[in-house]
Amino acid sequence: MFDRHIKRAVFIIAIVKFSRAVFIVALTGVLCACGKPDGTADPEPSAAAVPTDTADAEPTAGDVPAPEDDPVTDTPPAAETEEVPILRDSVRSGFGGFAGCAVTGMEIDDPKVWDIVTTHFEAVTIGNELKPDALFDYSVSTCPGTEVTELNGQEMTVPKISYQRAEKILNKFLAWNEENPDKQIKIRGHVLVWHSQTPEWFFHEDYDKNKPYVSAAEMDRRQEWYIKTVLEHFTGEDSKYKDMFYGWDVVNEAISDGTGTYRSDNENPNEPLSDDRHGSNSSWWHVYQSEEYIINAFKYANKYAPADLELYYNDYNECVGKKKYGIIKLLEEIKAHEGAPGEGTRISAMGMQGHYSMADPTAVDIQSAIRQYSEIVGHVQLTEVDVRASEDYDGSEAAKPAEYEKLSTRYKVIWYSLQNANTDGQVVDGITFWGTVDHYSWLQSRSNVGGGSTTGLPQCPLLFDEHYEPKPCFYVFAGSDE
Repeated sequence: MFDRHIKRAVFIIAIVKFSRAVFIVALTGVLCACGKPDGTADPEPSAAAVPTDTADAEPTAGDVPAPEDDPVTDTPPAAETEEVPILRDSVRSGFGGFAGCAVTGMEIDDPKVWDIVTTHFEAVTIGNELKPDALFDYSVSTCPGTEVTELNGQEMTVPKISYQRAEKILNKFLAWNEENPDKQIKIRGHVLVWHSQTPEWFFHEDYDKNKPYVSAAEMDRRQEWYIKTVLEHFTGEDSKYKDMFYGWDVVNEAISDGTGTYRSDNENPNEPLSDDRHGSNSSWWHVYQSEEYIINAFKYANKYAPADLELYYNDYNECVGKKKYGIIKLLEEIKAHEGAPGEGTRISAMGMQGHYSMADPTAVDIQSAIRQYSEIVGHVQLTEVDVRASEDYDGSEAAKPAEYEKLSTRYKVIWYSLQNANTDGQVVDGITFWGTVDHYSWLQSRSNVGGGSTTGLPQCPLLFDEHYEPKPCFYVFAGSDE
């Protein structure tokens, strides 16, 4: 958070707004500056660099001393304060949808991130802790142990699930919601079925990746058990979290980038299926050799999810020609199998991830994709929004003003597209940014999933900077971008 102060005296004080609030006090030569934190890598998957020093180094205008001898006879007025707009309110009024963000357990322990989340957002996606590898206690090379349960009247042996990481986050939001009934924060579950961050052993006999793959029929049982267990634990009638979730990503990134058909077990020939978990190749496809597992996932989610829990398909590069039409075909296939719980599928909306560059996709591309997806499933949400930096951006303080200006312009295109899509009715329900502050963004670390590889380039993709202050692009969505 920051305040803008204007003090009138015989000295002329000029305020120049760059990438962040920088105060230049004329005739005194006082410049408010800040340090740049160093970063260290988070060992958990998809996490980003963590600053070793998060202390604010920039003084506010109130820290600038007034001259001792003031020749002005009139007493200057007290400093005026302009409050930062509340993002969640501005987004609601701006296009009718909710403002959300993604957080991980590491981020939510940062009190400054917590303050940003609880002040500016009304929805949260848990970034890692509800993915299969996290629920299997990050035991990705070997099964974490098994137990016997019952499914549809038959016994089966299943891997043990650990809920502690997810519940640590959920308990914090649950307490917040109980203490702030007029400012509730709802949760998006992410994700039930995904080729990445699902341990390879889950697809093999005895949960041992060195043994043969199981049959599609056996994988059906495992998939149903997993979806049933996770949904009932977090959204079942006896769960203390049952009223917290507004939706759940059922299947994630099942369409190929290269061909626009279904993601296969040979998406990346250089990535062995024997790897503990995959960035590109799908062991789901390897077992089924068809999209049957996707249809089944939506059937099982429909069977075990409460009727008011929204169910989504989620993907990136969702505005790119071949892939977009592959997603359209998949959505049509899911809709073709619609039916009552226990009989057919249910899908509530399409999740357009929104991992965009400075140039692509265009406003026309975004609006076209929104229209085409909404014609099939009714509604669309932007679910993981961030913008990769220009290729020539070096991350220096000198380069930030120009880069922040480009970022604001890019976010205006996205914001305009959402507003335009909702001109004739509510088509887009919400926008979720994939993080809060730049230094925690997954784009700061190299990744080969979800279109996130940035080859080590410095990034500034989000609405808040490394000092937890709103950047100019924040005001694109919060009502002012002056």
